Amino acid sequence: MKKKKYFALVLAAFAIAALLIGCASKPASPAVSAESQQAKNIVQSTSTPDMPATPPAPSPSAQDPSAAAKSVVGSQPMPGQAQAPGAVPGTPQAGTASFEALTPDESHFLQNYLGRLSYLVYYNEASGLDPQLAKAAVSQANRYLIEKLGLSVIDFDQIQKNKKDQMSAYQAETGGSIDIITYIAQKLNADVYVEIDAKTTYSGGPGNWSGSAQGSMKIFDASTAALLGSISFISPQTFSPVSADAAMMNAIAGIVWQSMPKVTEQSKALMSASVSRGVRYELVLQNTPDAKAISQFEKNLSKKVREIERLSYAPGETRFALYAFMPASRIQEAIYDAAAAAGYPDCYLLYMRGRSYTFNTGL
Repeated sequence: MKKKKYFALVLAAFAIAALLIGCASKPASPAVSAESQQAKNIVQSTSTPDMPATPPAPSPSAQDPSAAAKSVVGSQPMPGQAQAPGAVPGTPQAGTASFEALTPDESHFLQNYLGRLSYLVYYNEASGLDPQLAKAAVSQANRYLIEKLGLSVIDFDQIQKNKKDQMSAYQAETGGSIDIITYIAQKLNADVYVEIDAKTTYSGGPGNWSGSAQGSMKIFDASTAALLGSISFISPQTFSPVSADAAMMNAIAGIVWQSMPKVTEQSKALMSASVSRGVRYELVLQNTPDAKAISQFEKNLSKKVREIERLSYAPGETRFALYAFMPASRIQEAIYDAAAAAGYPDCYLLYMRGRSYTFNTGL
């Protein structure tokens, strides 16, 4: 009997010991775990005691225009496939042409188009920015495009000269419907027009001048004059022992240089989104008294482009928006073919600005 009691006491002692061991092996408190994780993050360089974790890297489409193009290509529905609601904001559910998958030629054209965007940079003359400071800002933006992207640019003085030389043609062709700089951008076949809108301030005194600049850089589709986006900026204080103008020039030149990577990345992303239906071309067809013949012309042209929209009709002129993944030269050929088949064999081109055409039916 005593032996049984002894064994029972031993078993109870083992049970109590096991219970104590289990309690001792529970996970550390949340505070200890958080500290361990912070130490692990610092060691792995994902964060520091004074700086938050490194933000995620930009998506490949923001860095690589080819990737952006492929993204647009991949978003196109296959023949017979319904488009997902909201997949491409602003894209109509029904149109003259169906949204079929891009052909290899169209895909190649789109990749080249996004990879070779051309820019015209100027400043907002209504901002009151001193012309010398404006020239410094434009020159710094152009310097970035040349040195970092290897692009050819239109310099400040060339734009100024074009403003004087093209004023008469500008008034005759547009009637002031767009501003002169957008008109010059179209004439020079720029894809993107960047407008610098800035104000500068200074303080200090002789030998210790400080300057700062703040404003925005607006991004326009040069062909349509549509505002695509905007980058805001504000510079830190910059100093110059020479003059207040020198301090302000350092400020605006520095902040424009720092802003240009964002401007070019956003331009590619915005232009990629804007061509989801195809690159937009505008057509003005003058002398169009026969509405039935114009309908036939529209039907003929719809077979050669991705989509066509009639924007307005009058006996004097009719306006269209065309969407296609093809170069300007092929668009021009398509217009001639469609016009001849609609009874306008003498149709001719009056002038072309960028992706905007003005034809006369020849009647």
